[in-house]
Amino acid sequence: MAEDTSGSRPSEKPKEQAKEDVREEFIVVECDELDPNFRDEVAREPGGENIRKCFQCGTCVAMCPVAEQDPRYDPRRIIRMVNLGMRKEVLSGQAIWLCSGCYNCFERCPQDVRPTQILQAIQHIASREGYTHKAFKAAIGLLCQRGRLIEVSEFDNRSRKKLALPEIKEDAPPTKAIVENQRLPERAQDKKPEEKKEEKKPAETKEGAK
Repeated sequence: MAEDTSGSRPSEKPKEQAKEDVREEFIVVECDELDPNFRDEVAREPGGENIRKCFQCGTCVAMCPVAEQDPRYDPRRIIRMVNLGMRKEVLSGQAIWLCSGCYNCFERCPQDVRPTQILQAIQHIASREGYTHKAFKAAIGLLCQRGRLIEVSEFDNRSRKKLALPEIKEDAPPTKAIVENQRLPERAQDKKPEEKKEEKKPAETKEGAK
């Protein structure tokens, strides 16, 4: 008697179809464009110290809830690209901002690579280079305006009062001072490194003329 497996097929087809619909993007890179020091740069950033330990086992991808839903995100691939020196492709890509910070890969990595922290280190470098994601730009604006990311309503303070907790007030100036000291608004501007270099050239020319 033939086994009837028709009951499982409807739920499996959408997943298979989704995989077929995703077309992997192959990046062609000239060897002259690779940055052999990029891995060391990430390793010097807080959180990126263990990037050299990765041997590409794929545990991080297997445990990643984001990678399960979005094939664009592959932490193993990102780390491999860093090790190859693909600096521009990594920093300008959207994949580095998809990490949810769940720390599943952090806990299960057999080499203690700490992929979550490595992604954070890469994000810091990307931000300094002018590749800040739009979600973080909005967060910077909220910090400058209210001093916090989540607005505290009157309802929240009334609830705190009932619990004999002190009222929370928006105190933007101290937070704004920290944000401006770290030049976060400047980093969040829609500018790429090439544009920044072009802006510096006229100034350098004037100084040379003097």
